[in-house]
Amino acid sequence: MKRIPLRKWAMAASFAISATAFAGNVEHDQTSVWKVSKGDVAVYVGGTIHILPISEFPLPATFTETYEKSDTLVFEVKMPAPTDIEGQQKMMAGLAYKDGKSLKDDVSEETYQALNVYLANFGATADQLAQFKPGMVASMLVAMEAQRSQLAGQGVDAYFMQLAARDGKASEYLESLDFQISMLANMGAGEEDRLISETLETLPELKDMLKSTIKAWREGNTQKIDELVVDTFKRESPASYDDVFTKRNQNWLPQIEAMFGDDDQEFVLVGAGHLVGDDSVIALLKAKGYKVEQM
Repeated sequence: MKRIPLRKWAMAASFAISATAFAGNVEHDQTSVWKVSKGDVAVYVGGTIHILPISEFPLPATFTETYEKSDTLVFEVKMPAPTDIEGQQKMMAGLAYKDGKSLKDDVSEETYQALNVYLANFGATADQLAQFKPGMVASMLVAMEAQRSQLAGQGVDAYFMQLAARDGKASEYLESLDFQISMLANMGAGEEDRLISETLETLPELKDMLKSTIKAWREGNTQKIDELVVDTFKRESPASYDDVFTKRNQNWLPQIEAMFGDDDQEFVLVGAGHLVGDDSVIALLKAKGYKVEQM
């Protein structure tokens, strides 16, 4: 049985991560951008926060400067736009229960009622979310709490996707939408009640956790990002850590290495948690002999 550390939901869920503007816009000696070199060829890799409030803009200058000199932007996945009805329906179907089941079948009556109490703050009920699997419900709860606390906003990924579209720069993706849907749909399998109950218990701490994470990201503090985003996950759920971090980082490595063989200048943008720690993309590139410099 997998244990899912709930701090992860507040920090780096691919579909619902929020952040707030406590760090200010002061520049620091380092940022969460790395230059990876092989001879005279370089690929730039940046760590992102998937949702970021407008008060956190402008981004650290290194991000925008790297964007300007890049031909191709590489993201984790292309999420369906709100106007993409087919894509939205596909995502919702993949994250919903089937065969007449619902969240009610997987959580205790006590947890279901606690969910009802929380959702009443938004004029909603647990029955309205019960069609969705626990991973999706947990992500929705984090997004709702961020919105209520006035923390929500456009993220680094979405910001650069829009810039690339505006400027006619190419965009590529490391994973398919199907893969990300499957990963989120399987979160909490076997521990559905614990996932929802502990998410509800964690929500009051969201603001402070995000405060620390944003500050560490903005300063390029890899040790703090590792502590906040990765280490708890790794200690509490080795199997889930392997699925969410280790395997994905390893799958991305050959795709990044292939970028050294073309003429484009790539800027790879992935969640900051994938770029810190012993199993990170950065560690894997160093082990392969690439020169890696934090900018």
